[in-house]
Amino acid sequence: MSGSEGSSGHSDAHPPPTSAAEEREKKKEKARVSRTSLILWHAHQNDATAVRKLLEEDRSLVHARDYDNRTPLHVAAIHGWIDVAKCLLDHEADVNAQDRWKNTPLADAEGAKRFAMIELLKSYGGLSYGQNGSHFEPRPVPPPLPKKCDWEIDPTELDFSGAVLIGKGSFGEILKVSWRGTPIAVKRILPSLSDDKLVIQDFRHEVNLLVKLRHPNIVQFLGAVTEKKPLMLITEYLRGGDLHQHLKEKGALNPSTAINFALDIARGMAYLHSEPNVVIHRDLKPRNVLLVNTNADHLKVGDFGLSKLIRVQHAHDVYKMTGETGSYRYMAPEVFKHRKYDKKVDVFSFAMILYEMLEGEPPLSHYEPYEAARYVAEGHRPHFRAKGFIPELRELTEQCWAADMNKRPSFLEILKRLEKIKEILPSDHHWHIFAS
Repeated sequence: MSGSEGSSGHSDAHPPPTSAAEEREKKKEKARVSRTSLILWHAHQNDATAVRKLLEEDRSLVHARDYDNRTPLHVAAIHGWIDVAKCLLDHEADVNAQDRWKNTPLADAEGAKRFAMIELLKSYGGLSYGQNGSHFEPRPVPPPLPKKCDWEIDPTELDFSGAVLIGKGSFGEILKVSWRGTPIAVKRILPSLSDDKLVIQDFRHEVNLLVKLRHPNIVQFLGAVTEKKPLMLITEYLRGGDLHQHLKEKGALNPSTAINFALDIARGMAYLHSEPNVVIHRDLKPRNVLLVNTNADHLKVGDFGLSKLIRVQHAHDVYKMTGETGSYRYMAPEVFKHRKYDKKVDVFSFAMILYEMLEGEPPLSHYEPYEAARYVAEGHRPHFRAKGFIPELRELTEQCWAADMNKRPSFLEILKRLEKIKEILPSDHHWHIFAS
């Protein structure tokens, strides 16, 4: 499950003490960065009081947009939250704002059969158009492959008797279960959320994305349960656990292992970033990189809950997507600052992972995740301490986390560079004596 990471890292080092004025400044900045997300969240939660308070502080938030271009009024309309909608309309929300599918709030309310909302929006001059191809689907979702039966799995085939919890998130849990005698991983949406339109939309988005992906360094999608509840997404189960846990247990990796791991991640990412259908992962971090087996000789990139499939028209297209998507500690500065960004956000996250593999601890581990992201957005970067940073590897890491995303290399370029670095490593080295 995706989302902002919990506090990780060591407590043996602390940032310098801050003055009360600095603390106030920090709080103000934190509030400013997350207000857009907050108003959408409070609209989703039917919290009219919180929405009103935010709008009193900043009227422009009534026009906030998420990555699908939906306004708080779209969110309120689809759920039928009347008080929230009234508050937004009183603050001059655009009643006919259109989302990515060209849907108006009224079209959403009609699709969701929110009759009181329909009346309210019409009284404010709401028009209904754009429902074609919307995220609200009155009919079953069209199959992404010619035959949906190729991947629709009958839930009775899943044996939960020896289920093991692998991970938990805000929308559901990931379990290791058995399917036709084989261990597999199941992402199961919480029953309480199985009728939530936004959750269903995100789930379908992930299924539609995964069904198209085929690569040795991408976790393999096996199928999904979409016709019965709870909704479930089924992928191969990888016995080695995730890279986060591996680094916690092993500490710093020797350069040779780190380069092999980096090559696997970069191969998977180069595949995702290939045009015309570019997939931006947006949450690349050690927890989402999985080890195929306990020998730790092969990695795969997983968890596409936050990924976005982008059809590239021009090589340098830049997209306005949700700011603050993913995990703060590995987040590119342009995402934190709610700026326009492109696939190079994944290259930045890759640099942070490469650093962590060689240092043996998360980047800026003495900062809380949010503070680490802010520190990075201000132009700072982690310090290299491990002796395992051979100059070429250090140079590559620094280029990958460049503040200017256009200066970061592509994953194809990264692969070439890593292969060259691998060639210059002495074959009879004992790198572990150098690693800190």
